[in-house]
Amino acid sequence: MATPKDAIKEKSMIIQKEMLTKQFQELSKAKELGKKVVYTFVPGNLIELILAFDMLPVYPEINALQSGMRKKSGGFIKDAEKMGHSEDVCTYVKCDIGMMLNGNIGPTGDKIPEPDLLLLSYTGCFTFLKWFENLNRLYPNAEIAMLHTPYQEAGKMTKEQVDYMVKQLKEEVIPKMEKVSGNKYDPEKLKKLLRNSVQSEDYWVKILQTAKNKPSPIDAYFAGVYYMGPINTSFRGTEECVQYYKELYDEVTERAQQKLLPVTPEGIIPEEKFRLVVEGPPNWTNFREFWKIFYDMGAVIVASTYTKVGGLFDMGYRQNPEQPLESIAEYCMGCYTNMNLPQRVDLIEKYIKEYKADGFLINSIKSCNSFSAGQLMIMREIEQRTGVPVGFIESDLVDPRYFSYANIKNRLESYFQMLEQRKIILQQETV
Repeated sequence: MATPKDAIKEKSMIIQKEMLTKQFQELSKAKELGKKVVYTFVPGNLIELILAFDMLPVYPEINALQSGMRKKSGGFIKDAEKMGHSEDVCTYVKCDIGMMLNGNIGPTGDKIPEPDLLLLSYTGCFTFLKWFENLNRLYPNAEIAMLHTPYQEAGKMTKEQVDYMVKQLKEEVIPKMEKVSGNKYDPEKLKKLLRNSVQSEDYWVKILQTAKNKPSPIDAYFAGVYYMGPINTSFRGTEECVQYYKELYDEVTERAQQKLLPVTPEGIIPEEKFRLVVEGPPNWTNFREFWKIFYDMGAVIVASTYTKVGGLFDMGYRQNPEQPLESIAEYCMGCYTNMNLPQRVDLIEKYIKEYKADGFLINSIKSCNSFSAGQLMIMREIEQRTGVPVGFIESDLVDPRYFSYANIKNRLESYFQMLEQRKIILQQETV
């Protein structure tokens, strides 16, 4: 059995770690290199536009989850609560604020520079608005730009919504970027970055769809949060990102051909007993322990909603270099957290059927309303539509006080027993 010191890692995870290390090292030298820094968020992020202005991005929620994985978030959260932030506030926010109060040191041990621009590309999470108000108090000298994304209330995007967003890009976001960076907007440079994005998106979708194999060569939830990193954050649009996903696709395809199961920190899963679709973010403070429960049960997540928080590329969306601003607008509106509840139910039902899942599981996050709101309704709808057993567990993003290993393990063991019984009954009915 592997120990925390010798956790098994895929080649792609090692490559990604090197990419992130290089990024944080570059951030630590941003001021001396004359680079401007943009704080922004993952859902609906404008990374190609940021890179087109030769600026460096920082993602506060990524800083928070990395703090959680490094067992530092608990102390940061308590420091934020001492300032008056409520226990019910999103723990990403409190962790991020606590991290900044303690020197804003990144995962490589380097200090993350202060923002030159606070860029809020709001997509379905009201907390982002308040989060940025707090960041503005901490960094009053930073410029502020907001891109308001219309909610898909009617379940579709309209031309009026796209036009509304393009107008904001032209009149609010791009002028602020020009002012902060000192560079003029170059549509040709943006188009080149978007072409790279399309290549990465194509590979990413192919990787996700390998989970349709039996057995699946990937875990689309636990391993998926590593896989989605480059395309959902700082690297989409770069040639480095294209190369990463090509390497990953080759690696996953080879595993699929050999009928190998997913790689976990404990090793390769020996047997695929259950195929699941999972809704909601993972818990980061006990990420490995959480994953190991599934490893021990032979449960493979073949599709998840959380890996779509940065874009629903597997539903057919691709960046359009010939209409760059319109393309960016559609990307922002198409993120999972910007979808209405009927759309989410339809998407999950599609995943369960296409990936031939045995069950559907929700990890409900205490402090994340953009995911947790409506999850009980989603669970009932999926049960009625698909007939697969549904399960419900509760934890939190980065607050260790709200992760109960024993409680979650007991619930999951009961759930997997139900899945096992259903399999036996189905086998008996086909005899």
